[in-house]
Amino acid sequence: MVVVGAGQMGGGIAQVVAASGRRVSLHDAAPGAVERGVEAMRKSLIKLAEKGGPDPDEVLGRIEPVDGLVPADLMIEAVVEDATVKEEIFGRADSVLPAEAILASNTSSIPITSLAAVTRRPERVIGMHFFNPVPVLKLVEVIRAVQTSDETAAAIVKLAEDLGKTPAEARDFPGFVSNRILMPFINEAAYALLERVAEPEAIDTIAKLGFAHPIGPLALADLIGLDTCVAIMDVLHEGFGDPKYAPCPLLRQYVQAGRLGRKSGRGFYDYA
Repeated sequence: MVVVGAGQMGGGIAQVVAASGRRVSLHDAAPGAVERGVEAMRKSLIKLAEKGGPDPDEVLGRIEPVDGLVPADLMIEAVVEDATVKEEIFGRADSVLPAEAILASNTSSIPITSLAAVTRRPERVIGMHFFNPVPVLKLVEVIRAVQTSDETAAAIVKLAEDLGKTPAEARDFPGFVSNRILMPFINEAAYALLERVAEPEAIDTIAKLGFAHPIGPLALADLIGLDTCVAIMDVLHEGFGDPKYAPCPLLRQYVQAGRLGRKSGRGFYDYA
């Protein structure tokens, strides 16, 4: 298996795959990204080992950094939420991986059907949407393109189960199920802050205690990345043509200011 993208999601996926006993190649075109991803995995695995998890060195020993795409029976793409970038990767993967290999995307909003269309094996393209933090959260949203075969879907559902995850199948509509529900929730919380209905801590406390959520919507947006939230809202807005999906101006402003959340040190909250 090859995982493309060594960031928060790609690194987490590689970790879970390796922890299941499988070998995985990890590629990221950004200089130093794989090294940073491996170090993040090591820290995660050490914490899990303290709770009875697998030996960190054994898991990391199954992960091989590679300089580019390599032949494998499955690719899981987990790069930036940009359709052009993803389509380019799927086009290259179609040329490098064997004809029988499955090409999967961890996208949270980009249409799987459009990714399938740039390949010569559209029936073997599928969405495999993990949730952050990948080693902890159980859900995998399995999204069929219009072209995806029953055989491909069944193989990915089985893989998710083998990785200790719970697969749930969805159709290829903008945002699928998870982000069609989640992003308007985060967006409305941003509007509540913009309109000074309450401070961030109060908004998140009300959501956590009132709705029994483990994390408030603003803190969750910081964890996801505000730039990713805006990108997903843009996909929803364009896909449905409904103004209710337009990103809150405060979200755009924070992204323009470089306040992307945890990964930049500041979003709705300060993590410095």
